[in-house]
Amino acid sequence: MPDATALARQFIEAIPHSRMLGMRLESLGDGRVTMTMPYDTRFVGDPATGVLHGGAVSALMDTASGAAVMCHPASPLSTATLDLRIDYFRPATPGQTITARAECYHVTRSVAFVRVTATDEDETRPVAAATGAFTLDRPRGAT
Repeated sequence: MPDATALARQFIEAIPHSRMLGMRLESLGDGRVTMTMPYDTRFVGDPATGVLHGGAVSALMDTASGAAVMCHPASPLSTATLDLRIDYFRPATPGQTITARAECYHVTRSVAFVRVTATDEDETRPVAAATGAFTLDRPRGAT
């Protein structure tokens, strides 16, 4: 049986945009992942304010969510996003690192369900939150 944590790390490292966005894996295991993305002026969506583009934040949330599925004890071989619904609450503060915390909280035979929150340095006021559904490709014989 493959090691779920090792597969999740490989999953993250194999995604070119996660490297380009500077995403870093802070922790993962048992269906929970914390990832960060440093502020980078290349990804500013509004030059007048310096606020990061929502697409960069959503990419971080999607990647953290997929990694949470990959390191779930159900041990999928791979996953893909079926649906990710994101609610943006406020702009991320310019100059601050964004942190995404994702949890794979329910798994069926073929679908995993995830919730994820993105914050900047003010962790009491989320930047965005999302829920998603991801495919599960499991080893043969797994239920």
